[in-house]
Amino acid sequence: MTTWILLRGLARDSHHWGSFAGDFARAVGEAVVTVDLAGNGARHRETSPTTIAGMLADCRADLAGRNPTYPLRLLALSLGGMIATEWMLRHRQEVASAVLIGTSMRPLARWHQRIRPQALPALGRLLLHAPAAPCVEREILDLTSRLRRHDAALLDDWIAWRERHPVTRANALRQLLAAQRFHLRRRSPAAPVLVLAGGQDELVDPCCSARIAEAWQCAVAIHPTAGHDLPLDDPQWTIERIVAWHGSHPVPAPS
Repeated sequence: MTTWILLRGLARDSHHWGSFAGDFARAVGEAVVTVDLAGNGARHRETSPTTIAGMLADCRADLAGRNPTYPLRLLALSLGGMIATEWMLRHRQEVASAVLIGTSMRPLARWHQRIRPQALPALGRLLLHAPAAPCVEREILDLTSRLRRHDAALLDDWIAWRERHPVTRANALRQLLAAQRFHLRRRSPAAPVLVLAGGQDELVDPCCSARIAEAWQCAVAIHPTAGHDLPLDDPQWTIERIVAWHGSHPVPAPS
């Protein structure tokens, strides 16, 4: 049995997987570990690194005490996908495969594709004005979901969580800086990769995912109606795509 590591995006943490993490673990029949990056969730009092390499180092250090089974499988959303990519390139022997959801990277996409221009006003309000938790989570839900943006219970849960685990404006800016600075090195991962995206993503243009798949010659699937947070909008579709792909990529035996 191997271990799946689940990585979320900008200013999000393990809590935001909701029931997906448990459902996914049951579907794949393997161990699942969710990770909070420094500055988010249970680690919200810590300082976020300003580079993807720094986030990866922090993540690996955090995992060292959890004894996961190597090589790992990575399931990573948005900013998490950049960390997963860096992981595959820097520590190839540690990663058996990866699923990247709604991520982007230079030079495969331009700035206005990595962050859609229509999302900039909302991002500006979130990062520059530090509104109260209800306003922050309402904006985030509108930006990242197309199919559950009117889910009042979900919004209330996110608000309550943020009030207990606030991400500082400084840490959110540090994470955004890391994402914008990330530049793909001129090589492809050795591990198999599946790329997924929501076709109605209002934060990141899904063409970013298509270009990653084209550059790496890997599998890709685009959900026709989901937004940026694909595991939130359609968890069953996401799990089914991963399970089908996962079955054709068995983990190699540890060396």
